[in-house]
Amino acid sequence: MKSLLTTKQTYQYNTFGLSISSEIQLPELFPTPFYGEGDVHIEVSDLTQIWEQKVSPNTQVFVERNFVLFQIPDLAIFCIRDGNSIVFSPFLNLDLDKIRLYLLGTCMGTILLQKKILGLHGSAIAINGKAYAFIGESGVGKSTLASAFILQDFKLISDDVIAINFDNQNNPIMMPSYPQQKLWKESLIKFGMDSKKYQPLFERETKFAVPVENPVKVPIELAGVIELEVNDSDSIKYEKIKGLNKIATLFQHTYRSSFINRLELSDWHFKETVKLLDKIQINKLSRPKNQFTAHELVAVVLDNI
Repeated sequence: MKSLLTTKQTYQYNTFGLSISSEIQLPELFPTPFYGEGDVHIEVSDLTQIWEQKVSPNTQVFVERNFVLFQIPDLAIFCIRDGNSIVFSPFLNLDLDKIRLYLLGTCMGTILLQKKILGLHGSAIAINGKAYAFIGESGVGKSTLASAFILQDFKLISDDVIAINFDNQNNPIMMPSYPQQKLWKESLIKFGMDSKKYQPLFERETKFAVPVENPVKVPIELAGVIELEVNDSDSIKYEKIKGLNKIATLFQHTYRSSFINRLELSDWHFKETVKLLDKIQINKLSRPKNQFTAHELVAVVLDNI
């Protein structure tokens, strides 16, 4: 870690509508020079002492107002503070590829919460000049569905973390992230893509980082949210989500929703959710559990929106 700490060069990027200054390179992001301090600073520092002071044994996450501290065993300790600071402290075996996954995932998702920017867990595609978000549990096929849209020349806006702001008329605006997807090997095979061309996200895992060409690079109005789930039937089903279930669905799929109460953001999140639901449609798309139906799902979505 010593050699990393002595590196004083700062790299500048933009993602989720935020200007990022970083002590390490983030090749996933768009280089974007800017003046001043920027919105978020990423740095390397020793967090061992603060971890020992704050966190009880056998605990991996500590959350209080405007402050989140978490540890990934054998990788690093991460600290996210005040919506503008990300600090990480790597352990003995430095693995920047893995560290960047957490910097751009959990850390940036937490920054969004601290900045009171609504973040959803899912993938988003531009359709007819509007953004549509696909949310759902991990492994349900959100990125696979987005990839099927991309193969039909639709553009990616974001994958994994979706950032939503509001304009002066309270219209929801989605902020683009960076041009990369995370796809399982099984999906790559179904799409006729060679997994050997892509970087695995973790050793001995079959999920890969897949660069995306020609993504959306500017904010775009959000028109709809679609919850993706699997079912035990052989059919695809598309239906509206109604009543209070709409609020519950958005809470369930807010990125790092377990932090909301501990960050004292419950009231804010409820108001943002209601404001969002006043402007968009939210529907549910169910797919067969044991069939590859990504292309059929694209057709169903296009028919219904």
